[in-house]
Amino acid sequence: MTARRPRNILLITADQWRGDTLGAAGHPLVRTPNIDALAAEGTFFCRHYANASPCGPSRASLLAGLYPHNHRSIRNGTPLDARFTNVALEARKAGYDPVLFGYTDSSADPRELPPGDPRLETYEGVLPGFTVGVRLPEDAKPWLASLKAKGYVVPGPGHEIYRPDPAAVTPDKGPTYAPARFRAEDSETHWLTDRVIKHLSMQGEQPFFVHLSYLRPHPPFIAPEPYNAMYDPDDVPVPLRGDIEDEKAQHPLLKAMLEAIPQSAFFQHGEGLAAEMSERDMRHLRATYYALLSEVDDNLGRLFGFLKREGLWEDTLVILTSDHGEMLGDHFLLGKQGWFDAAFHIPLIVRAPGGDGGRQVTGFTESVDVMPTILDALGLDVPDQCDGRPLTGFLEGRPAPADWRDAACFLFDFRDARLPLLQKPLGLKADHCTLMAMRGERWKYVHFTALPPLLFDMDRDPQETRNLATDPAHAGVMLECAQRLLSWRMEHEYGALANLMLGPGGVVRGR
Repeated sequence: MTARRPRNILLITADQWRGDTLGAAGHPLVRTPNIDALAAEGTFFCRHYANASPCGPSRASLLAGLYPHNHRSIRNGTPLDARFTNVALEARKAGYDPVLFGYTDSSADPRELPPGDPRLETYEGVLPGFTVGVRLPEDAKPWLASLKAKGYVVPGPGHEIYRPDPAAVTPDKGPTYAPARFRAEDSETHWLTDRVIKHLSMQGEQPFFVHLSYLRPHPPFIAPEPYNAMYDPDDVPVPLRGDIEDEKAQHPLLKAMLEAIPQSAFFQHGEGLAAEMSERDMRHLRATYYALLSEVDDNLGRLFGFLKREGLWEDTLVILTSDHGEMLGDHFLLGKQGWFDAAFHIPLIVRAPGGDGGRQVTGFTESVDVMPTILDALGLDVPDQCDGRPLTGFLEGRPAPADWRDAACFLFDFRDARLPLLQKPLGLKADHCTLMAMRGERWKYVHFTALPPLLFDMDRDPQETRNLATDPAHAGVMLECAQRLLSWRMEHEYGALANLMLGPGGVVRGR
């Protein structure tokens, strides 16, 4: 069945959602019935990858359709060049008023602003083109104000609200079991969902474009009751990790990460390194992470139910994705650093009006494809700057084009001008702190600016435990992968004007 052109757009991101942790992906434990139902009505892209990590760089690729080596907003706080358009600015050309609920983590171009402008003091700016419905940055001030209005005692600014009541902490149940200080119906996830529903209830007949950007399941890892006890840690899959010294020996960057990343970055009362967490505590942390997924799912159920009751569902293109994954203790890591699939494989579900449901696409797709997909669905031209391609053909059951990509590529930049946790121990200059990975059907090749490369056989070693880069038997594969990555990089250099030529008769476009 051919999908209809939507009247409405609902773009949902859930921060730090690992691609294998939802029911539609076959996870044996995680309960996400509303998202699973969305996948049953729409198209589930099984091998979808973020193009960058962390949040800001990935969202720049998602919302501007550009690979990170082209937009170069490669760290949280690295400015995004003001010359680039984005999905919100383009949607305005069709008469939409894109409204943001949450955050885009966009760093403003300082060349466009006067000295002292407050937008130069944060990486949590709003991408141009979006009207702010609710801005919910890291300090969460609007949500905290709502808690105070309900009589909560807010213990301090920012993340202090996520510090559990000491009386509720039970060490035998792990560091993240204690419930949050707030009720589930007062959580930031529930509160933000309420704001979206209220906004949509006031839209009338006007078509809408809403970007709902949830913080969860991003840390701090603490869940309100009853979610905190929803999953039994004894049932949770153990993290995939070997001997820690063997892990450190795999690569200098992995060693630096294991010796630098603190537990306190993931839960408020954490002490020591994330790599020092026991298997038991990691199981408890995973259970809390799953709980946060289910909380998001429940709130999406409320939102989807509202759209259906109001007769809006059948005219709405719904896109659900994330900005990056989460290691969850694999290789002794927490967070979204490095090159492992767990940090870059993310969900993508697209439900189009009038389309057939239950499709699964196994070809590689990337965050850069989301902007072209939205614009194409609306009947708008895809800007020349975009590196991604529309996925609308997949939504209608058409086979992949003959020239569809056979690998996903992503970048991780670990420089940090303010807190060089990884750069300093590695003794690298800022411009040497980059890796780029090409994840193909069988081989994953990881190239570093100034560190040794990596090669993994993803058929025989899907957990990425054995680096084959120095194995003489794989020298030919290494050369082929390096050549492919270089060719890919050359093909995808920024080229919005590269295929235009001026001459008699005006501008000629080539491809």
